[in-house]
This record gives sequence, structure tokens and C-alpha cells, in this order.
Amino acid sequence: MDICEIKRLVKLINGTRIKEIEIKSSKGLIRISQFPQDGISISHPVSTVVTNSPESSSIPNQTTPNLKKSSDSEISNSFSLKSPMVGTVYLSPTPKTQPFVEIGQQISVGDIICIIEAMKIFNKIEADKNGVVTACLVEDGQPVEFNQPLFLLKKD
Repeated sequence: MDICEIKRLVKLINGTRIKEIEIKSSKGLIRISQFPQDGISISHPVSTVVTNSPESSSIPNQTTPNLKKSSDSEISNSFSLKSPMVGTVYLSPTPKTQPFVEIGQQISVGDIICIIEAMKIFNKIEADKNGVVTACLVEDGQPVEFNQPLFLLKKD
């Protein structure tokens, strides 16, 4: 994940009720926390050796102070698709099938992007905007809140 994607994520969660977001991918792990006096924390994966010392298993945090210098054109070309309800998100129709959408995929209004289970009912969630998926902000089986960003898209 490059710095531009991180800047877009920070802008998207800024002002929402989301206090922390963690994204895992083949490239690594990123965690962005939004607390009143803390900065934005970015965690990098490290190899840990299990010993009796509690310090050996901690993951160092790195603060990124200048995230506000994002270009306006990059930010204005990005937007998120948000959860219309509280529930558990599923990214594919069944556990062993391909996800509804993948990073880099072009989606259109009406395309199914995920399923949210609420009160034992599986609700198909459709895209309300056109764009290209640049990031998935949730994991399969993760609980989601109302209006929580699910996917990050850029305008085509």
C-alpha cells in the first residue's frame, strides 16, 4: 500500500465513528487509529521470536506526521462505498468461492459488492456508484457498523 492510498484512508475515516482500521494484504499490515491525542499509527509486520520477555512480541509503531499534503485531485477522485446497515460482512457468496469484487475491478451501480448478515438475514449489498476498486477496508466475516466504509474506489 503506497502513501497515497494511506492518505485516502485517513481522509475517509476522519470525522467518522471509526476509531481504528486494520488492513492486511500480501504486502503487509497497516493499522490506522483515530484517537484525540494520538497520531496516525502505521504498523509494519516484523518477525517475532517467542521468549519469556514481554517486549519481544510487540510490533513497533511509526507515526506519519505529514499526511495532510495529499494532492486534492487524488482525494477528489477517491470515494468509499459504505455499509447501509449493522451486521457481519461477507465478501463472497460462499466460503470457497471468489469474492464479489477484487482490487482493480471496475464496478457499476447495481453490482453486488458483498453480503451483510443482519438478524439471520443475508442482504446483498449493491454498489451505488461507478468506479474501480482500489482497496477493501473490511475482512470476510468482520462485524461492520452503519455507514462504515467497506471499499475504497476511484472514479473512472
